[in-house]
Amino acid sequence: MSEVIFSVFPSENFIDLGLYQFGWEQCDPSHSFGPAARNHYLFHYVISGTGTLFAQNSHGISMEYAIKSGQGFMLFPNQICTYIADQNLPWEYAWLEFDGLRAKEIVEISGLTINSPVYKARYKELAQHMKEEMLYIINHGEESPIHLIGHLYLFLDAFLRSSANTPINKGNSLRDFYIKEAISFIEQNFQNNISVEDIAAACGLNRSYFGKIFHENMGKTPQEFLISYRMTKASELLRLTQLPIGDISCAVGYENPLHFSRAFKKVYGVSPRNWRQT
Repeated sequence: MSEVIFSVFPSENFIDLGLYQFGWEQCDPSHSFGPAARNHYLFHYVISGTGTLFAQNSHGISMEYAIKSGQGFMLFPNQICTYIADQNLPWEYAWLEFDGLRAKEIVEISGLTINSPVYKARYKELAQHMKEEMLYIINHGEESPIHLIGHLYLFLDAFLRSSANTPINKGNSLRDFYIKEAISFIEQNFQNNISVEDIAAACGLNRSYFGKIFHENMGKTPQEFLISYRMTKASELLRLTQLPIGDISCAVGYENPLHFSRAFKKVYGVSPRNWRQT
């Protein structure tokens, strides 16, 4: 009989990285889930047994992947997937669903993509550590959100360092410094009327070169990242306060509430007012 441990993360107040839900399951033979699509990144690690993943690639074609113990698979936001336990040796797996402003960057660093979603370990000791961090989170769902987020970072560290898909570090330490400077500037000034030129200037770079290295490292243009950061902050204020929409607009750097509402709707699909109500 199938055994399951499942928890929903109690808070979403983590912008860079946040948990959404996590769990463990010993599946019945031929147990399946899907077809379904997730809103966030969802990583499964197979502890024992085997199974099959059917996942859409970037062209919308469903691809088949046979996955065994010691391997895992990443499901990407809005990707339609189905996964099925083997009939004779059904898998036991653990999973974490996460997202945030840094999630896309981390997944890209791991080397896993929508066209290559299968995790294989380069270093078994680190893979073991990664599994232990996953199981710790799953078995300590009653701990404080900050405590669990700390272990999410430890999981991701082991995930990146153990993944056979992770490219060898080419030593872009100077680029990393510029990206950190840019993100720090955005975090401290997002409520002001700042531009990409302002961010580049704070890093001591010209706009063209800054935009290039930022996009290569973050998977977003500086403007896209700034908007995403502002909208995440706006969603927090909508959920946690009763401030008028106009005040929230100003608080995240938009003097014109109409421009703010248009930007918010482009990101979340609904107006700020409707988002707050639902």
